[in-house]
Amino acid sequence: MRMEAQIQQIKSWLGIGSINIFGLPMSGKDTVGVQLAEKLGAKFLSSGIIVRAMEQATGQSLSHDGKLVPSSVFYDWVLPYFEKEELWKYPLVLSSIGRWAGEEDEVMAVAKSSGHTIRAAIELKLSDKDVVDRWEAAKILGDRGLRADDADPQVFQTRIDEYHEKTLPVLKRYQELGLLISVPADLPRELVFQNVVNALANFASRTGRFVPEL
Repeated sequence: MRMEAQIQQIKSWLGIGSINIFGLPMSGKDTVGVQLAEKLGAKFLSSGIIVRAMEQATGQSLSHDGKLVPSSVFYDWVLPYFEKEELWKYPLVLSSIGRWAGEEDEVMAVAKSSGHTIRAAIELKLSDKDVVDRWEAAKILGDRGLRADDADPQVFQTRIDEYHEKTLPVLKRYQELGLLISVPADLPRELVFQNVVNALANFASRTGRFVPEL
């Protein structure tokens, strides 16, 4: 099936629901998310972008050490976006909304109540070694938009550790609900995106209008 047909299939299946994308640092979450949102006519929401904007607006620095912000802050800063009027009529592509174990059920409940039910969660799979290799290359090439705090190797390693400790249980929960799609991310960007579209189209065909009960 050509990509145009796959995109139409995904649009029909998704409605104004949400797709939540996860992955280690440097796995391409925002790159894939922005491209997917453009293809689907969706709005893109990144928890990292929202948190950093709120930190700047409030003069706080909660994530500078590489650790996730407390869940209470995440709920106050990020979840209200689901209710924004300008998003009502659009599907959403989410980048790591709800990264700390225990946040996923609250995210799914808020998404559902706002009409943006989470229909799938995508895991962009990348090894720790590949992550570090990409980080090293990004420092040399300057082409991947490194965050300022990623210049510190210890902070970057903390982000990796946080993913393993706090986010992998989130993915396990999505898997238990039958919503998780794993896609290898150790390929060129265009192939990763093509594989994401392929996986979503196959998932849409297989699951139809299924939505799990939380």
